[in-house]
Order: sequence, then C-alpha cells, then structure tokens
Amino acid sequence: MAAKRTLSPSNEDYLEKILELSQSSEAVRSVDIANHLHVSKAGVYKAVGVLREAGLIAQAHYGQIHLTEQGRLRAANILQRHRMLKRFLVEILELDDETAEQDACRMEHAISDKTRSRWIEWLHQVLPDP
Repeated sequence: MAAKRTLSPSNEDYLEKILELSQSSEAVRSVDIANHLHVSKAGVYKAVGVLREAGLIAQAHYGQIHLTEQGRLRAANILQRHRMLKRFLVEILELDDETAEQDACRMEHAISDKTRSRWIEWLHQVLPDP
C-alpha cells in the first residue's frame, strides 16, 4: 500500500466537498465544487490536479469527477472528523451552530487519526448515537 500523501487543509476541504456532492450524484462537476466552496473554477482545477495526482479522484479531461476507493475512504475520514468535532462543540461545549461549523472546519485538519479514534470512543460513551 502506498504511503498516505499529505494534503493541504484546502485540498482536504475539496475532497470532503466532492464526497458530500457525490452522495446525491455519483459524478461531480467542477462548477458544482466551485459554487459550493465559493471558489474560482481555476482554484478547483488546481485542486483537482493535486487530488488526481494523489490517486484520490479520477477525471477525464475536463470531465466529471469520481472519487477512487482510496479517495472515498480518505474523504469519509475527513468528514467523520468534521462531524465529530462539530458535535462535540455543539452538544458538549454548547456553542452555536455557526461557530461550531467554522471551528470544526479548521480543527479537522489538525487532529491525528489516533486522537480522532479515542475522541469518537469517548463521544459514544457520553452522547447517544445520532
């Protein structure tokens, strides 16, 4: 198995958004990513190149974007960190939804897999499953 390539927080956000968009439609268009992340099409093009090079997405020349199996797993991990952090911030620290969303988005990029696993175990003990 190849080593896990380090992605920038921005590229992780793109991967997470591709997963979210692919839940309603298997293939994702660059314009949809740009609209949802409020970024330029040029920014999406650059990020897609990085994600494709990392083996996380597949895309025909200017075509629709599909997550690879590795990309789907990586994106699901990022999304799980985000949701776990937001849930903690809202349900334990009682922050408002907007603040929790913004903070979770920033924090999700810094937390290790080991910490994430233990935090999830703790959350399951403290909070009922959603």
